[in-house]
Amino acid sequence: MKAAMKRATVYFDPKIHKALRIKAAATERSLSEIVNEAVRVALTEDAEDLEAFDKRANEPNLLFEEVLQDLKNRGQI
Repeated sequence: MKAAMKRATVYFDPKIHKALRIKAAATERSLSEIVNEAVRVALTEDAEDLEAFDKRANEPNLLFEEVLQDLKNRGQI
C-alpha cells in the first residue's frame, strides 16, 4: 500500500513555476509528481555522494597548493 502523501506549502520563483506547469501539461503529470521525482533524484545523489565520501575517508588529504605545484613541476600546467 502506498504511504499517505503529506501536504506542504512550497514557494517557487514565478518562472520556475511556469516551467513546471508547462512540463506538467506536456507530460500529463501533476506538479507534485514532478517535484517529488526531482527531490527523490536529488536525495539519491546526496546518498551516493555520502557513500563515496565514506569509501574515501582513509585517503590522504592533499593541499590544493601542493597539487598545483606538483602539476607545474611535471609541466602539466
